[in-house]
Amino acid sequence: MMYISLTIATCVFYFFTKKMYQKYSITIVHPLLLCPLLLIIMITPLHISADQYMKGTAALTHLLGPATIAFAIPIYKHLDMIKKHMSTILISLITGTLIAIFSSFALSLIFRLNSNLLVSILPRSITTPIAIEVSKDIGGLPTLTTIFVIITGIVGGNIGPHVIRGLSIQSPLAKGLALGMSAHGVGTSKAREYGEQEATFSTLAMIFAAFITMFWAKLLIPPLIRLTGAV
Repeated sequence: MMYISLTIATCVFYFFTKKMYQKYSITIVHPLLLCPLLLIIMITPLHISADQYMKGTAALTHLLGPATIAFAIPIYKHLDMIKKHMSTILISLITGTLIAIFSSFALSLIFRLNSNLLVSILPRSITTPIAIEVSKDIGGLPTLTTIFVIITGIVGGNIGPHVIRGLSIQSPLAKGLALGMSAHGVGTSKAREYGEQEATFSTLAMIFAAFITMFWAKLLIPPLIRLTGAV
């Protein structure tokens, strides 16, 4: 019964915060920020541990996989356009994933993060389901990685539109790739506000960036970790 209650409470808080964000459009009420805060306030006095909460809401977690696969629909719909710009897309995303990894690595060194934080922050720029698996493969803590992914998404989703406007970017391809690469799911949500093409390219960026990062996770991330003596 407790597990069902936790799932219901999570859904209620999410839809409540989503309505709040649609009404006020300020970062502090973003569902990915305010919903977890409300859940923490709820479960702390009830002495519900994080493990108990994760088990209780496992059904919601399992939906991440099908939700990610569903992104294939707009990609299939605009397949001809994607083929036309494939070289630009690949070059942009390969560059973007490298910048994401090296910037995370640089931040880890600057702030002298310990080994757990260092390994967990490296996959922060990809969508949550795949970031969790990459984190496991390189010896990170999936829970910490999820937090870093959420922070990256919120920051990128809020700053991205200002950067696009400031640089006067008009290309749907550029807008979509930038938002999807920098802010994955949150960025794709923002891209939908621009139009269907932007949302398609953002979705593509989010998915391709995840698979490219999985490649880097095997080839590039282990040497970086050894370089710092983290493992």
